[in-house]
Amino acid sequence: MLSGLLLSVAALPAWSGEARVLVDAATGRVIERENGDALNYPASLTKMMTLYLTFEALHDGRLTWDTRITMSENANGKEPFKFAIGAGRSVSVREAVTGMIVLSANDAAVAMGETLGGSEAKFGEMMTAKAHALGMSRTVFRNPAGLPDPDQVTTADDMAKLGLALIRDFPEEYKLFAQKGMVFRGMKLRGHNGVLNTYAGADGIKTGYTEASGYNLVTSVARGGQRLVGVVLGGKTAQARDAEMKAMMDRHLPPVDVARRPAASTVAEPVARPAQKAVAEPVSRPASIQEAAAAKP
Repeated sequence: MLSGLLLSVAALPAWSGEARVLVDAATGRVIERENGDALNYPASLTKMMTLYLTFEALHDGRLTWDTRITMSENANGKEPFKFAIGAGRSVSVREAVTGMIVLSANDAAVAMGETLGGSEAKFGEMMTAKAHALGMSRTVFRNPAGLPDPDQVTTADDMAKLGLALIRDFPEEYKLFAQKGMVFRGMKLRGHNGVLNTYAGADGIKTGYTEASGYNLVTSVARGGQRLVGVVLGGKTAQARDAEMKAMMDRHLPPVDVARRPAASTVAEPVARPAQKAVAEPVSRPASIQEAAAAKP
């Protein structure tokens, strides 16, 4: 039954246009919606489901935060953004999770998928089954990282459901999405989520980009006793996508007390995204952690 459903959904072409939805996290009420059920490519928003299944494995004892995740040749070969520690070497679950959240590390995502599912393909089936269990009826996942695959599709409605599920089902682990940077083996590295870095009350969740998907974003904002979860898919540029998310939030959240805004010096600058083809999360940082360390001023 599941395989037939996967084929029927995947056979539909992804629309890859602009879509957005805004949901009240407390009630699930849809506040704004445009093209919410149109199929789009998720890009690195896919890692939200990889992380959901990782948190589930931590809760049921299949993993601990210190479990070592070994990089296969397949995982190590996932370009362009990765830890690049080399095949056969390992990272802890904590490093892998943080790397997926902050740096969108593709090798960490694939290694995690292989660890939990045995292969990317099997893990894709696990991801899709979980998506459908969460009510994400139009989503199909094929790989853990969000790298291009014509059959890997989702909708703005479905990504909002996944964001809400992460907040609801894993409230402690969800706090990790607020991280703006990380330290990996002595190297200080910063993330590139412009809305998280600059918008008051934002505490996650994930950015995504491939040439086919456009610029994607899922954001949670808590302000004035209210939490909203927004999704923007198919943005033409990172700046346009971020501006759309902020404008959507601004229409429904109370204004920020200017006196309580963080000092400009404490807020990370959003990272410019160069034009690249068919890659997850293109940003102006080097393609590997080693190159990042070499590039530090």
